Amino acid sequence: MRPLNWSDVTPKSLFLNRRQLIAGAGAALLASPALAEYAKSKYSTDEAPNPLNEITSYNNYYEFGFDKADPARYASALTTDPWSVEIGGLVDKPGSYGLADILKGAPLEERIYRFRCVEAWSMVVPWVGFELSHLLNRVGVQSGAKYVAFETLMRPEEMPGQQTPALDWPYREGLRLDEAMHPLTILATGLYGEPMPNQNGAPIRLVVPWKYGFKSIKSIVKMSLVAEMPSTTWNMMQPNEYGFYANVNPTVDHPRWSQASERRVGAGLFAGREDTRMFNGYEAEVASLYKGMDLAVNY
Repeated sequence: MRPLNWSDVTPKSLFLNRRQLIAGAGAALLASPALAEYAKSKYSTDEAPNPLNEITSYNNYYEFGFDKADPARYASALTTDPWSVEIGGLVDKPGSYGLADILKGAPLEERIYRFRCVEAWSMVVPWVGFELSHLLNRVGVQSGAKYVAFETLMRPEEMPGQQTPALDWPYREGLRLDEAMHPLTILATGLYGEPMPNQNGAPIRLVVPWKYGFKSIKSIVKMSLVAEMPSTTWNMMQPNEYGFYANVNPTVDHPRWSQASERRVGAGLFAGREDTRMFNGYEAEVASLYKGMDLAVNY
């Protein structure tokens, strides 16, 4: 795959209207730490990314509401500076780490990834971030750790969706340790070369491109290295619909709809649907992680 930068695929004037960006992303872009220089990545797809306005206006971020436009509508109220992430459990260096400390020395790359929602829509997103393994190696993973558990910020006064009992807040997710250490798994702090907009998970979020989007937890405030499989929000809510692994798999349908095809956001009314690829097109890189597993059982 040839690495792409946003400037290779779309004229910046078509998607980066600064007034629109500031209105949609709110004060977070002004308060977030500036992105350092970042490199292109060998892991980027050669597909053209969706325009910025589509990526920032069509989101599932239920802390702000259940309508796709709610995150852009309400996320500007979220305070993201200062920010810290508590890292604990089976690690050598537990503690509360400020965002600047987490980013210090982190090898930032632009990762243009396919993004597939469990609801059967998709995008291509040019994230900026670094491999999660870089941070885990810094804190020292102990031998008993088998999983990484994540939690999103809990702040209902700024996140109106958390004022409802729709989900068991705070939002929780988890990965098996080998998934977390895989080079495709990143912590993203920006997109399109700018700091991460609030509605997309500012200031730091997980991105796991071969899994359905709900695994890529936003606005992370806690990470724990644990020995047992952690509880995760959607799996607790509807275990028959949302498995722990959540790997993109066109042969395993959601109980209420097919996963064999997807709708590309922004493709137009008459564009039709695209066939969904196994592991969202990253089969060559990640299939070995699940060798011998029944993926219809471990969905």
